[in-house]
Amino acid sequence: MVVRIELSEDETDRVFHALAAATRRDILRRTLVAEQSVSALAAEYDMSFAAVQKHVAVLEAAQLIIKRAEGRERLVRADPVMIARARALLARYEELWRARIDRLDALLAADPSTSSGTEPQDPRKGE
Repeated sequence: MVVRIELSEDETDRVFHALAAATRRDILRRTLVAEQSVSALAAEYDMSFAAVQKHVAVLEAAQLIIKRAEGRERLVRADPVMIARARALLARYEELWRARIDRLDALLAADPSTSSGTEPQDPRKGE
């Protein structure tokens, strides 16, 4: 079985869209702890059952949760594989920005005008 780590552009958009809402982040957090029914989740929020279902649908479309039927109930649980893929994407962004900051620090350290402790003079001052 091959597990694809890279997220496509569409998957990335869906994941970030899903995580943009506090309610969806909370639903994801709750379903990381334990599988829950949509009804039990809806009871935790001050919104309609239909609104919670829509939040669950966005999370499901982003593949951050898995929904399954058990009798008349719909149970949802977080998908650790997709969460790991999203985490890997964020780690790559972090590496990219850390490398850029390190290069900037190296450039600043090599610049003699910043190492003397004096500020460069603004030619417009004194006019």
